[in-house]
Amino acid sequence: MLLVMKNMVVSVHYELKVDDNGQLVTADKSAPENPLVFIQGSGMLLPEFESNIAGKTVGDSVDFSIKAENGYGLHSEENLAQIPIDSFKDKDGNIDTNMVRPGSVLPMMDQNGHQFQGLVREVTDEIVVMDFNHPLAGKDLNFSVTIVDVRAATAEELEHGHVHGPGGHHH
Repeated sequence: MLLVMKNMVVSVHYELKVDDNGQLVTADKSAPENPLVFIQGSGMLLPEFESNIAGKTVGDSVDFSIKAENGYGLHSEENLAQIPIDSFKDKDGNIDTNMVRPGSVLPMMDQNGHQFQGLVREVTDEIVVMDFNHPLAGKDLNFSVTIVDVRAATAEELEHGHVHGPGGHHH
């Protein structure tokens, strides 16, 4: 029986719960037909996630928590940006108020062409306050994980740094 260890392809079913006003609510989970598949130790997942499943084998289940600072970090004011309202106007000078409104998540791009998501916090006549913190920043992460499959990664998968085939990347 193979153990979860570095350079193994691991398939897991998971459920992630976070605190929402004193109640644990599901923030994410794998679908029964679509487990999370990754190479253990490749840096794709949070280090504490990997350390909590290391040494497990197919059929093992484990529940664990990861503190916010070791997960997606603490919420930081440095990740808030005030963007001039003109940046959101179309060629006619109009703003799509269905999209640019508090609570909306907008695709953004920095000056280097990197794409990311930003949450609209506030809209005024002059600025849009965008929050670029990870949506789970400041949240402790509570995982329930079941190991579904473990196999050795191929040389090609290790070279590319990701899983190929079912559940993985297709070239």
